[in-house]
Amino acid sequence: MVSSEGLCCSPPTIAAPVTQYGVTKPISVAGPTEADILRSRVLERFLVEAGLYESKEEASKREEVLGRIQEIVTNWVKQLTRLRGYTDQMVEDANAAIFTFGSYRLGVHGPGSDIDTLCVGPSYVNREEDFFFVLHNILAEREEVTELQPVPDAHVPVMKFKFSGIPIDLLYASISHLVVPHDLDISDMSVLNNVDEPTVRSLNGCRVADQILKLVPNVEHFCTTLRCLKLWAKRRGVYSNVTGFLGGVNWALLVARICQLYPNAVPSMLVSRFFRVYTQWRWPNPVMLCAIEDGLGFSVWDPRKNPRDRTHHMPIITPAYPCMNSSYNVSTSTLRVMMEQFQYGNSICEKIELNRAKWSALFEPYLFFQSYTNYLQVDILAADADDLRAWKGWVESRLRQLTLMIERDTYGKLQCHPYPQEYVDASKPSAHCAFFMGLQRKQGEIIQEGQQFDIRGSVDEFRHSINMYMFWKPGMEIYVYHVRRKQLPAYVHPDVYKCSRNLWLTPHQQSYKLPCNNGVAYQTDSGEKCLKRKNDSGGENSEQRRLVKQRSPDRNQPGSSGIISCKLSSTSTSCSTSDLDEMNGFAGANASSNSCGIVSCSHEDIGNESTAGSSEGSNGGYDNPSCSQSDSCDDLNSYVEDEHANRKKAFQDGLLKELEPNTMVGAVLKSMNGVVDAESAQNPLIRHVFVEFGIIKREMR
Repeated sequence: MVSSEGLCCSPPTIAAPVTQYGVTKPISVAGPTEADILRSRVLERFLVEAGLYESKEEASKREEVLGRIQEIVTNWVKQLTRLRGYTDQMVEDANAAIFTFGSYRLGVHGPGSDIDTLCVGPSYVNREEDFFFVLHNILAEREEVTELQPVPDAHVPVMKFKFSGIPIDLLYASISHLVVPHDLDISDMSVLNNVDEPTVRSLNGCRVADQILKLVPNVEHFCTTLRCLKLWAKRRGVYSNVTGFLGGVNWALLVARICQLYPNAVPSMLVSRFFRVYTQWRWPNPVMLCAIEDGLGFSVWDPRKNPRDRTHHMPIITPAYPCMNSSYNVSTSTLRVMMEQFQYGNSICEKIELNRAKWSALFEPYLFFQSYTNYLQVDILAADADDLRAWKGWVESRLRQLTLMIERDTYGKLQCHPYPQEYVDASKPSAHCAFFMGLQRKQGEIIQEGQQFDIRGSVDEFRHSINMYMFWKPGMEIYVYHVRRKQLPAYVHPDVYKCSRNLWLTPHQQSYKLPCNNGVAYQTDSGEKCLKRKNDSGGENSEQRRLVKQRSPDRNQPGSSGIISCKLSSTSTSCSTSDLDEMNGFAGANASSNSCGIVSCSHEDIGNESTAGSSEGSNGGYDNPSCSQSDSCDDLNSYVEDEHANRKKAFQDGLLKELEPNTMVGAVLKSMNGVVDAESAQNPLIRHVFVEFGIIKREMR
């Protein structure tokens, strides 16, 4: 029989449903421990000391500048309304609205950062003439406006300038209203009625920023974590959308997704989980904050319907309609670099959780110029600073294409690492800057000895794309070099040459401390391959050694040794010994511009050493000065390590389930490799630029 006590027992407690943020349930709803809270305070203190927060004075100045821009655009719309014959009442009611997006709207901007701004105007004020000509002229006449640069042919048309020293990126969107309401809700889908694609893209920035702030569980924790990850990405050289890495909105979406998966976590936990999750993320599965919606007929990201979407390597989908892939610029090479950096960050965060490292270790700068043996150097020159600003923007936007071309033409065997930072030689008075790309052979490739990379067609195709610049002026030129690490110009981070330890590199990058292979292949005019042997101190090969040897270029003379000024012709199919002398610096700075150099680069020459070094130590080479001497750290209690291991196992169990392909979007197909351009491959004139010692003067006109 059942006792009366059993009958009167209270029913079992039903657990409250877990709040779901995003397209899946959270991985963990656990809150922070005291140690997590302490680490978050230390992290926030570090970010303040790093100068990521602006002063109250600068914040007030930004608000003042935005107010003055609002006044300017309102008067501009009223002026156009009057000129087009509208009534006095229409002129009085005419209005334009200013919205912000990007880092300023998200609350993660810092000192000196720009303000992404959108001007919304009525239907009769257009972008092509009214914005880029009339408003441009109004701004040009104001003393507060400097460095005014319109970019009407950009994917998102923009006008860049500084207003009282504050950088402004101003976009324009004309909506289907005769009068723009003062309380316009830009998140409402009705603003997209009867507008064109450029207008949709212009509106998308503000709409995405608003949605992000609505979809994260804790805005304050999101902002702190995003500040941290943006600083980390800049220090590690992976913050640049234009060169194929990730920009501000991409990092914001990645961080927002982590906030959804760990809704009760504090910033220190979110940073650690960020690296753990994305180290194991199965790309090209998309990162999404919400389900993709369809509505007004605009194209949305859907690999089932759009073949181009299937080629995206790292889809990060915007949450506002129409949902787009914000990271379509990512290539296989840049994805590889970012995954290596995620692994680096994960390793450091594990040590931080075990009190074996400090936060400063996470933000150690990436030693790009110690990571590779071979580099491409792209020098950009112009007549003055204004021309350089426009010319550099155009060339920089095309550097990603050079990476894709090299990957395509070498079938992915030669990998490029474009570095997003620009460099300037302060000793030169001319307007110029330089960008660099690291070159390495693809890991694990089985390649025959002496087989050569040929990127002549890739470089020539890149030149043709650069020549399409419609605002070209005399003096705008571009030079492409191949340089070795020891030949890098002195103005690139001199401190890297003083560092004797390669402590912050990923495992395969540590191997670049090793010397090159014994053989360096080059080609004489007879086509015979010669080898430079390290153990050959004289004898028959001494002349060959002299020909192959290349002197470091003169830092002050762009036309000095190491530079080949090459004019292509149908008869330029080989080079003599004297040509090789000139190419390698023996003829000095006055080498003939008509000389031609055919020098090939073997697989042994690029990336041969990348197969070694991965077994140096059990920590994968992630040590750094702040934590490399682990023996000096205090001994940890055993329960700390046990707790860490248990938490990591629980995390992985939940993470693997979360990382399965998202059924809401459908099966995301794997990325497809590009094909070689047959037209370029058949053109004999463009097959004339080798990577080894190659620097080509590209004549713009």
